[in-house]
Formats: sequence, structure tokens, C-alpha cells
Amino acid sequence: MFPRNNALNRLMRAGAAACALALAGASAIAADLPGKGVKVQPLKSSIAEETFQTLLVMKGLEKLGYEVLPIKEVEYPTAHIALANGDATFMADHWNPLHSDYYKNAGGDAKLFRKGVFSANAAQGYLIDKKTADAHKITNLGQLADPKIAALFDTDGDGKADLTGCTPGWGCEAMIEHQLTAYKLRDTVTHKQGTYSALIADTITRYKAGKPILYYTWTPYWVSNVLKPGKDVVWLEVPFSALPGEQAGTDTKLANGKNYGFVANNQQIVANKAWAEKNPAAARLFEIIKLPVNDINAQNFLMSQGQNSPADIERHTNAWISAHQKLFDGWIDQSLAAARH
Repeated sequence: MFPRNNALNRLMRAGAAACALALAGASAIAADLPGKGVKVQPLKSSIAEETFQTLLVMKGLEKLGYEVLPIKEVEYPTAHIALANGDATFMADHWNPLHSDYYKNAGGDAKLFRKGVFSANAAQGYLIDKKTADAHKITNLGQLADPKIAALFDTDGDGKADLTGCTPGWGCEAMIEHQLTAYKLRDTVTHKQGTYSALIADTITRYKAGKPILYYTWTPYWVSNVLKPGKDVVWLEVPFSALPGEQAGTDTKLANGKNYGFVANNQQIVANKAWAEKNPAAARLFEIIKLPVNDINAQNFLMSQGQNSPADIERHTNAWISAHQKLFDGWIDQSLAAARH
């Protein structure tokens, strides 16, 4: 009996020692993480579909040991200023060049960190339903200067086309307003502004009822999964390039010769510059992390189909990481390496 008990005791002591070593090792690893004791405040706009990409960055930062606080929602102009002032840490959805005026006004490169491309080739522009486009040979927004063409898209009985437009503060509303003047459409087109999700829901209802629709949208976003360009709707070209502010004089013609009025945008992570300089691991993550437009579109479509609770979006983000684990781990390794240099 005793020898066996002695052996058992030795095994238990050895096991306890191994556990203690493992716990000490885990504590040492945790202590070694560059983000230990550092808080991070993420920002995003009121667009719920931006939560997915923001969460992906947050989960990367957590792996680096940072204490990541819940997302705060503010619109883009305020977000850029908050980041520049150090009132927040990062935003995952800065559109370049759409938000170039906000970036410049907040202090630009002197106050803000912006390196790498998080998601490339985001498109935006004007679309109408294909049925009306084919029936009236409409290919260009400039054709809406004709009151008869414009009246096809009248939803409130005033004879003018009603354009489902952009939420004030997003940046796209300033583009649309500038272009309506540049293309002399003020007398024939009304820019409907407000909560985009509500406006586009009404637009889709009209489409399903077989009525003509005219709207602005962008990718990545779920709308193009519901109203498919080329099948249900068509992009309209514009008479010529016309952009305001920092983008004035920019040629918006694409490589295929089409001109939809907007250049392809890159979504970038913008952070407080002083914070990024003190946190090279996080800065490196901000620079190298990437998310394909098609993956954002697919997740946003799930949200449009009812999978839009915080738990749903958390699940989508975790599933994306699991499906790209080697890539994700590579980002973490590179970020950790940046902290050691």
C-alpha cells in the first residue's frame, strides 16, 4: 500500500509542479504581450455593417494583449477629430479618398496614422432598375435633366426624380450635392437624405412592386446582393468627372472607360498617431490586416437577412478567423515582431 501511495504522491507533486510551471509560463507570456495594460477605444459610424470589420481588428488587438473597450458610434467627421485629439484610438472604416476632407481637417498626417489598405476597391455610384433603363435607353445620369425622363422616377408626385441618397455626415452626400449642381439636375432631381437603411428599404419595396427606382449605393454593402447590377439594376455613367474639396479635378473614369462619378476607394484603418507610435505592435496590425470586399459583402448580406444581432456578428467574425486561422496568426506574429524591434 505505502509504496503505491508514495508513487501516487510523487505523481501528484510532479503534476502540481507541472501545472505551476504551465501557469507561470502562461503568466509570463501574458506579461510579455505588448498591449498589456493599454486600453483601446474603437470608433465606427452608424452603419451597422461596419461592425464586422471593426470586430476583426478588435480581436487582433486582444490577441496582442490590449484591453479593447466596446465600440463607440460617431459619424465620420467627429470620429476623425476624436482620433486626432486622442479621445479614441482607431476607426476601421476610413474611406480614401471619400473622407480626405475629414482627414485633412482633423490634422492629417501630423495627427493621424494611416498605413496599409484594409479593404480595397470599394465602388459607389448611381443605379436605376434595368427594366426602365432598357425601355427608355437610359445609361447616363445627365439624361435626368430631361423632365420626362426624370418624372419616371418621381415617388411623391412633384414631377421630379427622387434619388435615394446618402445620410448626412457620411461624405457621399457632399459628392451627390456637388454633382447635382455640376450636371444641372437641380430642377429635375431631388436628393432624398436621411437614414439610408430606411430609404433603401423603401426603394427595394418599390422595385419589388415593379416601379422605377433611382438610388445611390456603394460596395461593400448588402444592397448589391439584393439588387444585382447587370441583372436587376444598372450603373449610370455621369456626363463628366466632378468632385468637391480635396478631390476637385480628380478623373473618375475607370480603366474600362466607364465613368460612374466616383473613384474606387480603399478602406483604411485610421488611428491616433501618437498612440500608434507608442504601440508598434498595434500600428503594424493596422497596416497589414486585410479583408476582401467580397467577404464583407457576404457578411453584410447575412445581416440583411436577419442575422444582425451583436451575437450574430460576433459569430460571423469568429467564423471568418477560423476559416483564415493561418493568415490571422501570421498578422499576430508580425505584430509581435514589430514590438520586439
